[in-house]
Amino acid sequence: MTGLVLKLGPHERVLINGAVIENGDRRSRIAIMTPNAHILRLRDAIHPEEVNTPVRRVCYIAQLVLSGDASPEDARQQLLRGIEQLSQVLTDHDSRLQLAQASRAVLDGQTYQALKSLRELLPREERLFAARRA
Repeated sequence: MTGLVLKLGPHERVLINGAVIENGDRRSRIAIMTPNAHILRLRDAIHPEEVNTPVRRVCYIAQLVLSGDASPEDARQQLLRGIEQLSQVLTDHDSRLQLAQASRAVLDGQTYQALKSLRELLPREERLFAARRA
C-alpha cells in the first residue's frame, strides 16, 4: 500500500485538506492515498499562543500551510528564511541534518515533511532554553 497511513486513537482529530475529521470509539488506521494532501494531527498542532520560540515560529508557518490558512507560495520564502535563521544558531550535526531535510522538503513542496523535520528540533530548543535559564 502506498500513501500515508494515519493511526488514530479513539476520538482523535485530524485536519485533512481543511476538514476536521474525528475518529470513533476505537483505534483505527486510515490510508491517505491522495498525493500532497494537507494533513495535521490536531494533538500535534501548535496553538497561536504557544508560538513563543524561533523553532515554534517556523513550525507554525508550515502548520498554516497544512491547515489551509496560508498558501504554499506565500509561506515558502518565510519558511526558507526561518530555516536559514535557525541554521545560524543550531550548528550541531543533528540539527543541521534536520534543517537540511526541512529545507529540501520546502523546496520540493512537501510541507508535511518540512514540519516533521522541524518538529524534531523542538526538544533540542527546549533543552537550550532550559540550560540558558539555569
